[in-house]
Amino acid sequence: MTATPPPRRPTNRTLPNINERIRFPKVRLIDADGTQLGIMSPREALTLAQERELDLVVISEKADPPVCRIMDYGKYKFQQEKKAREAKKKQQTVEVKEVKMRYKIDEHDYQVRVSQAKRFLKDGDKVKATITFRGREAQHSELAEVLLKRLATDLHDVGEVQQLPLREGRNMIMIVVPKK
Repeated sequence: MTATPPPRRPTNRTLPNINERIRFPKVRLIDADGTQLGIMSPREALTLAQERELDLVVISEKADPPVCRIMDYGKYKFQQEKKAREAKKKQQTVEVKEVKMRYKIDEHDYQVRVSQAKRFLKDGDKVKATITFRGREAQHSELAEVLLKRLATDLHDVGEVQQLPLREGRNMIMIVVPKK
């Protein structure tokens, strides 16, 4: 049986610069309501913060002298985490979903592809419609272009064409993006 190592304690680098952990000769102090109290030693700033039963938090280490603020650190940390969660929520990744078909597609199969593309667009993803040519089918690229334009008109209520039908080797592609 192997022994599990003890949990690591956070080092000083991972801990935030608050209260007694502030190691600067002078700091610029800002009050909880935003008024500047001037430049002073961290000890003086810490006594002011403790009188108000709040924390002394370093806001900007890179400034000269570093900027500290008197605030409730627990509340500040919660707001920072909340901002990070909101930013992550807004950062929705857009995927490119592909709908493949041949230019000689049957009507029912075509309708299935249209419904797939509509579902992808409603989910907020881009749709790449691809028509593949085999052998001599490449001679009929105008029929494939007609089919892609028909697809664009069928999807016009949920999406708009970002890239018109374009020939790429043995394929013809068109990209449709969701309407805003």
